[in-house]
Amino acid sequence: MPVIWRRVLIFAVSLLPLLFIVYKTITNQLGADPAKAIVLFTGTWAFYFLLITLLVSPLKRLANQSWLMAHRRMLGLFTLFYAIAHLLSYLIFILGLDFSSFGSELVKRPYILLTIPAVILLIALGATSTQAMMRRLGKNWVKLHKSIYLIAILAWLHVLLQVRSSYADAVLFGVLTALLLGVRLYWTLRKAQRR
Repeated sequence: MPVIWRRVLIFAVSLLPLLFIVYKTITNQLGADPAKAIVLFTGTWAFYFLLITLLVSPLKRLANQSWLMAHRRMLGLFTLFYAIAHLLSYLIFILGLDFSSFGSELVKRPYILLTIPAVILLIALGATSTQAMMRRLGKNWVKLHKSIYLIAILAWLHVLLQVRSSYADAVLFGVLTALLLGVRLYWTLRKAQRR
């Protein structure tokens, strides 16, 4: 399949979660607390796309699927898209854009503090994801984009600190994050040993 058609397909599939939550909202199928449902849904999909983006390099290396690299940027931008949707959903539906109560929210929900640097870093990665910025930043571009590993850790901690009853999601996300970061650490250590 030509690259352009793969991009169209990936773009369309990546919008399905958004269409799903919009449909659920319009048809009043979000349960007793629609605001919380929207915030959790968008946050979960931001994490899914983050993990999918991190999966591209291992798949290229281990499964010889180099064609995926052409789509990593788009997947990363969808991570940013759903993270922004998550943040906006919280600010609009939970906080009601009442920023005067933000301080008390941080006391009640300290895991929000982990979201702020993660979203800022995602915005920086999105803003510098073009070929022109790659050329302009040179080696610094690689250093900046390695912050996706920190973003993954912050995102997992954000999930973990919200747990009230079941740790299933936090454990699953933690294991997947550890695997995706662990394989990179292993490759880095092997490379250092060869030197």
